[in-house]
Amino acid sequence: MNAIVLVDKPAGITSAEVVRRIKALVKPARVGHLGTLDPFATGLLPIMIGEATKLAPFIESGDKEYEGTIRLGVETDTLDREGEEVATAAIPQIEQARLDEVAAQFTGEVQQVPPVFSAIKREGVPLYKRARRGEEVEPPPPRTVTIKSLELELAGDDSITFRLVCGTGTYARSLARDVAIALGTVGHLCSLRRTRNGIFSIEDASPVDVIVAAMREGSNPKSVSLCEALAEMPAVRIDAVLENRLRNGDSRALDTLVPPEGVPFRLVDAQGELVAVARPTSRVTAVIERIFNV
Repeated sequence: MNAIVLVDKPAGITSAEVVRRIKALVKPARVGHLGTLDPFATGLLPIMIGEATKLAPFIESGDKEYEGTIRLGVETDTLDREGEEVATAAIPQIEQARLDEVAAQFTGEVQQVPPVFSAIKREGVPLYKRARRGEEVEPPPPRTVTIKSLELELAGDDSITFRLVCGTGTYARSLARDVAIALGTVGHLCSLRRTRNGIFSIEDASPVDVIVAAMREGSNPKSVSLCEALAEMPAVRIDAVLENRLRNGDSRALDTLVPPEGVPFRLVDAQGELVAVARPTSRVTAVIERIFNV
């Protein structure tokens, strides 16, 4: 199986555990995931199987969409509901107009300090491992992230719901902290659900238990093919002779092509199956980025 399976991850398990459950059924094929979800978070987790693991560099930069809840008045060390309480503050009276102002403040390119409990490495060690060992961990430096849209809405005396569309590298936990501060209090991320990851949508995902059950019964679950995953990338069709030359390492085979200008493109065979991803260059017609053995 060489495809992407879209999992609707439940709360309470890690993204790595989802990979482990599926990998146990497709050995020796490689398995990976696209975009980690924290254990308490739910929603869309694309699982790449076999040759699909080679797709990550071409699809991991897509926008992501989330919905969730921010609890005001309490800050935790992890910036989410699973952490230890580290600060409390009174919650001022908040009107919807003020929420709209804050949402606008955090839309566009914004500076964001990632959580201390994150996979960002310092001296080769993830910060969350240092923090869990009780070490004093200095927060990572601010980074620029892109928030395409943010909607905030009152959901009770101490809660705000949000809908978020953001670029890669954005931390919803940091956003929850920063929104609370902008409102004159403290807060943490209470719930989070990812509904879109690049071209993939939660509507096409299935619970991990359903996927595992189908695979144990010997049937392939609903999946996204290699070519479908690169649907937004220009395609150039090649014949069997050219495909054979490429698979045998003939770097001059691409000189006969007229590639799309300035952007990576996919090479597909007569049946529409993905053969390779290439990119045009100034020195030669194009160079191969990845060959897919399917």
